[in-house]
Amino acid sequence: MSIPSPFAAAPALPSSTDEQTVFRSLFFAYPDSMLLVDRAGAIVLANPSAAELLGYSVDELTCLNVDALVPDGIRPRHASYREAYGHAPRARPMGTQMELVAKRKDGSEVMVEIALSPLRSHGIPLVVAAIRGIGAYPRVKQALQRARYSEHLAQLGRLAVDARDPQVVVDQVPTIAAAVLEVDVARVFLLDGDRKALHVASGVGAVTGEEVGARIPYRPHTSPGLVLAQGQPLMVPDYRSEQRFVVPQAYLDAGLVSGLAVPVSDRGRTIGVLAIRSRTTRQFGDDELRFLEAAASLLATSLQRAQADEALNHAQRLESVGQLTGGIAHDFNNLLTVIQGNLQVLDELAPDADDAHRRQPVAAATRAARRGAELTAKLLAFSRRQVLQPARVDVGTMLQSLADMLRRTLDQRIRIEVDAAFGCPPVLADPSHLESALLNIAINARDAMSDGGTLRFCVAPCAELPGGIRAELEDPSAPDDGFVAISIADTGSGMPEEVKERAFEPFFTTKEAGRGTGLGLSTVYGFVKQSKGAIKVDSAPGAGTTLTLYIPRPWDVASPISATADSDHVVPADLKVLLVEDDAEVRAVVRTFLAALGCKVSEASSAEQALPVLESDATFDLLLTDIALGSGMRGTELAALAQQRFPNLAILLMSGFPAELLDADREPPRAWELLRKPYSREELSGAIARVLGSMGTMER
Repeated sequence: MSIPSPFAAAPALPSSTDEQTVFRSLFFAYPDSMLLVDRAGAIVLANPSAAELLGYSVDELTCLNVDALVPDGIRPRHASYREAYGHAPRARPMGTQMELVAKRKDGSEVMVEIALSPLRSHGIPLVVAAIRGIGAYPRVKQALQRARYSEHLAQLGRLAVDARDPQVVVDQVPTIAAAVLEVDVARVFLLDGDRKALHVASGVGAVTGEEVGARIPYRPHTSPGLVLAQGQPLMVPDYRSEQRFVVPQAYLDAGLVSGLAVPVSDRGRTIGVLAIRSRTTRQFGDDELRFLEAAASLLATSLQRAQADEALNHAQRLESVGQLTGGIAHDFNNLLTVIQGNLQVLDELAPDADDAHRRQPVAAATRAARRGAELTAKLLAFSRRQVLQPARVDVGTMLQSLADMLRRTLDQRIRIEVDAAFGCPPVLADPSHLESALLNIAINARDAMSDGGTLRFCVAPCAELPGGIRAELEDPSAPDDGFVAISIADTGSGMPEEVKERAFEPFFTTKEAGRGTGLGLSTVYGFVKQSKGAIKVDSAPGAGTTLTLYIPRPWDVASPISATADSDHVVPADLKVLLVEDDAEVRAVVRTFLAALGCKVSEASSAEQALPVLESDATFDLLLTDIALGSGMRGTELAALAQQRFPNLAILLMSGFPAELLDADREPPRAWELLRKPYSREELSGAIARVLGSMGTMER
């Protein structure tokens, strides 16, 4: 074939050298693939590198149109691209906006880079296509491999989301892992409930003794046992020389050489192992390790969701009951405010203090109203919608009082001891919730000592936090001596490891049906964490249980615990109050209380009505508002706007539903005060005194 020389304008070669010979020699010797293509796309010339890359012979290539080398999916578009290029040919790389793939003779595809160089300027109506296969580049191969791993992980993730039966995911994980990582054996081992054995939940490839469904004792000297014991991945280059664990003969009989295993962890607790094994020597790298760990994580997520689904109906019922009780408590507390307030007014209007016929029914009704308030408090506690009110608490005194009560109520075969270190500093916690937490633990201890035993309370300053506790703290930098340790120890049956690990999980209980909700210790845990503390459990079967609460000390440890009663504070005379309450009867009671305290009262039934009143008169000392104000703006929103506009305005909120104070989980400003309904005039007076004191407005 005669080809016009492209070297007409180039410097002359030695007279003995033929230019065409040089051109053909360069073309055929060039290491990259070269094709010479005419305007119609016919391949005029091809070099051996192109033939090798594309799987054809040189002669076969020169009988093809370049379109034959384009994947089927884009071939219809390629002809138009080629025609457009023929109208305006120019030297340019191809594929700057996309990945290029060439189709080989056998139908397979290879990633390529292509550069086009037209020879028209040299009078030759041809285009040189330089093609370089990039699929063999180490960096490219690694990128392609990672992309393949990501694709399969995405597939597994979609399966984990869509599958309602977790066994579907359990079955697919080893199948996908074996296919993607090109290994011969893959297994999912899951711990039994007693954590004494593993069962083979699913697998690919045959290994004697590890058939799907088989139970394997949990022993650290085995491959899966070592992963469980250490909670770390295990890479085995060669089972034949492995010294860290006993290699089963079945592995060697099956011809297994290399392996990789990773823990399957659920919320920090190892629950199983995902393992792969190969009959060829493999050096598993970081990419393989990350893929296997990601697959194990997706598997754990699916199993976790299945466990959560088991408790979902129970949790939903409790949540519904919690919402119901909270709503009932709110409305009931409004009613009790009216009843209790009017009873107090009626009692004070009695003309004769010795009139038993008049005063006894009032006193009885007042006691009944207070019992009703106690009932609503219990409903709110059940719904876990209480707001903590931290205070300085003398734990030693609290434990002595609690022990006295328990001695009267618990089984007489249970001996109760209290050990309070002399001079032990107070803690900063909600007193009622702390006492409730200690009582919860004591009741659990009682249930663990069916034949009697010893229940011992101990409180002492913390000199050093135990290992692992610091990570549980809200502030890991808090000093060790900034806490008080409160321990409750029993001589009961103790907990096995699997129970101890789940002791604080909501709804988990080992008690028979009807004797426990499984919320006792979980609420203790939540209270301690909310109090910026930590909790530790030590237990073993037959050795009893010790729960230790690490509660922070107040920042100002040296200051004495205040014992000043609210009644010691006097509400300033002529205090100007804006009262906002949507319930007319409650508003009337509160107005009567405020008038009796010597306050000047303005009223509004909604936040929308209150705002213009505030704007028109900037002399108000106190905003007293309910939180739930019907369908309009909430009391917390009104308070925020009012304090933004009038920074010196004291804020006192009231509610029959204390959790309403927390808008979108936002802690209220420290200067705000919450008054729980129902309340007496004295309690209102004390709350006003506190909020004015916090604002520095007691002296007017």
